[in-house]
Amino acid sequence: MNDIKQFFSREDMFARHAGIELVEVAPGSAKVRMEIKPFHVNGAGTVHGGAIFTLADFAFAIASNSHGTLAMGISTSMNFVKAAYDGTLYAEAREQSCNAKLASYGVTITDDAGDVVALFQGMVYRKNRPTIPPESQAATKG
Repeated sequence: MNDIKQFFSREDMFARHAGIELVEVAPGSAKVRMEIKPFHVNGAGTVHGGAIFTLADFAFAIASNSHGTLAMGISTSMNFVKAAYDGTLYAEAREQSCNAKLASYGVTITDDAGDVVALFQGMVYRKNRPTIPPESQAATKG
């Protein structure tokens, strides 16, 4: 799991740019967090839906790739249930089903109080290759 954690923390430049931090990863699950900054806020003064989606999508990506097989999203949906304004948001992804080619994940996004902000559902196609390319594996060791 350390290889996966190091790889995604280093290689996912967009998540890093958005200020998202990987907290934990285990087979089929992941938890990430994002401290809300002024650039995450939209014109209405709430956290932008795209920022919340990015947080959920990163947790989804890590959980779905945690088995060591490259998984690429093929379908996602998101429901926003509460506005977020400040503090920290957390996204926790959990595997719901997994077979040789397809896997499904649910991601719950919560705020500092533990209230649900959004619910994300995603499906991946599992490719016939490793999550971490061989040329990158050495970099995760060092």
